[in-house]
Amino acid sequence: MSNEPGLVRDLMTEEVATLNWNDKLSIADDVMKLGRIRHMPVVDDDKCLVGILSQRDLLHGALSHALGFGQVAKQKVMATILVREVMGGSPTTIRPDAPLEQAAAAMVAEKIGCLPVLDEGRLVGILTEGDFVALHAKGT
Repeated sequence: MSNEPGLVRDLMTEEVATLNWNDKLSIADDVMKLGRIRHMPVVDDDKCLVGILSQRDLLHGALSHALGFGQVAKQKVMATILVREVMGGSPTTIRPDAPLEQAAAAMVAEKIGCLPVLDEGRLVGILTEGDFVALHAKGT
């Protein structure tokens, strides 16, 4: 293997934006739009990983509560819904020293777009399908 990444730590994003499970969906929507983020780890008040909020969860949560309303009503409704009400719980995670092949296989098998990276229970990064696309685009 030349300069090819082989471990999760070689490809993961280390600076991870997180949401608190008590944040309003309106905050999550703003952060995800501004940062062009598709998946955000959700932590509890003790900073422990408790879930993942995806753009799909966000859209589903807002629409299920605001069906038939306009954009202003949707925003008002999103300000009343907590992240924990629509997030996906019990996220699949991976260690930074795991092989990339293991990460890719888990993402494909579980049909998920990201893996939070935990080291001794602490969130240290995130690995997304976009990371694999970028790796492939580099010709590695």
